[in-house]
Amino acid sequence: MQELHDAPLAPLTTFRLGGPATRLVTATTDAEVIAAVREADADGTPLLIVGGGSNLVIGDKGFAGTALRIATRGFELTGATLELAAGEVWTDAVARTVEAGLAGVECLAGIPGSAGATPIQNVGAYGQEVSSTITEVIAYDRHARETVALGNAECAFSYRHSRFKADPDRYVVLRVRFELEDAGGLSAPLKYAETARALGVAPGERVPLADARETVLKLRAGKGMVLDPEDHDTWSAGSFFTNPILGDADFAVFLARVKERLGDGVEPPAYPAGEGHTKTSAAWLIDKAGFTKGYGSGAARISTKHTLALTNRGSATTEDLLALAREVVAGVRDAFGVTLVNEPVTVGVSL
Repeated sequence: MQELHDAPLAPLTTFRLGGPATRLVTATTDAEVIAAVREADADGTPLLIVGGGSNLVIGDKGFAGTALRIATRGFELTGATLELAAGEVWTDAVARTVEAGLAGVECLAGIPGSAGATPIQNVGAYGQEVSSTITEVIAYDRHARETVALGNAECAFSYRHSRFKADPDRYVVLRVRFELEDAGGLSAPLKYAETARALGVAPGERVPLADARETVLKLRAGKGMVLDPEDHDTWSAGSFFTNPILGDADFAVFLARVKERLGDGVEPPAYPAGEGHTKTSAAWLIDKAGFTKGYGSGAARISTKHTLALTNRGSATTEDLLALAREVVAGVRDAFGVTLVNEPVTVGVSL
């Protein structure tokens, strides 16, 4: 296990923001991960788990405690069953499943971060979510002080949420198991209209796996959602806000606010989200509230490619980023009565 003191954390995040950790430990095996967690718990030391750093907003003062960087490796494919170590690079793992001719995660290509983070967030994009293919999550339970296996139902997956996100100080993900599909080299049925349209097929159809993956990568790159160190639009956490889910009464109030602000005939995006609930688009809300692509004058700005991404233009601080986020939240609330919720995890700071 590698150990550093007063270690910079910014280089470990896709925002490239945040101060140092008192101590940074890098673990390359499950045993090292468990040992580091047990040591911190025994000493009462605050513990921060760091994977790919694509969903972290760390305060400028850093983290007073132990940051545990999970760098485990392991890609084991048995038939259509896949087991990934938590530290595996997610987008590389997706590429390997496509090469193996297996469907189920091909539309999750290009998403930065580690495999161990995917169940925590119930990562999803372009019509797929990991909850559809995850069968089991192997984790260290800090309360029980033992390794546990949680089946899909026990993970309590929902939109960008899970049991792990609901109780962040309890579980440390070690391995994730998936059941993929052998569809003869074809993708899962395409659920996302934009993807189907780009591929020239109807929603519900299948296409060659490689075509699905490449199309998603192009769509993501066009929105600044594929990491590129030379492109400041990708110095972000991807989507900074989740899409709001509104109850029927709140949605009716929202529609009235839309009519009041934008006039008759303007229909906001609306998608079924379970009985009595409707999901709308955070990106639409942000844009219609006046925060267009490239908005901002400082070192933290909205991406020039996608209104849902807040970005570091190279010299931003975390406080710069949060000031922009708060401005957007307040503006959307004032315009439409909807309060946006941040998707990345904040460390030592809050909106």
